[in-house]
Amino acid sequence: MQELADGMILYHGSYCEVGQPKLQRGARYKDFGQGFYLTSSKEQAEKFIRISVRKAMLSGKVDDKQSFGFVSVFQFSMKESLNIFVYPEADIEWLHCVVAHRRKNTFPEIVDKMKKYDIIVGKIANDNTNATIAAYMAMAYGEIGTKIADDMCVKLLLPERLQDQFCFRTDRALESLRFVESEKIWL
Repeated sequence: MQELADGMILYHGSYCEVGQPKLQRGARYKDFGQGFYLTSSKEQAEKFIRISVRKAMLSGKVDDKQSFGFVSVFQFSMKESLNIFVYPEADIEWLHCVVAHRRKNTFPEIVDKMKKYDIIVGKIANDNTNATIAAYMAMAYGEIGTKIADDMCVKLLLPERLQDQFCFRTDRALESLRFVESEKIWL
């Protein structure tokens, strides 16, 4: 697991350049809740562009022939006042947090606990894992939150192959980011 460190370079993939992130533009039901998501993997950010462009086309934000997106690059500056929570691995606690934020009224105590954090760090539930998490939420492995269902889901996720993500959840957290540049990526 990549630790969040002073001076670290982080990447954000989108259908447009994002020089000044805004919290209210982030989707609510993402892995760690509403926020601005970045990764230490430029490759992962590039992969996300396809999803972002497709969603932007469906919502009418971009022309349906757009064949590019952007990787926006940021540098992180550690501030003492930031409250940061780290999931060092994709385990049952991480799974419950992801499900709590993706499915309303599931593990509400986790959502409440996470409200106090400016930044949440953990593995990313990407396209390869979404089907597994959706099956878990549909109780295909048993009742959500039971040891059998939790163990089965985590095993199927192949957590050792997952990239990292950093969810900046507050304006204070966003102030720790400095926009460096963006790169146009052709699809």
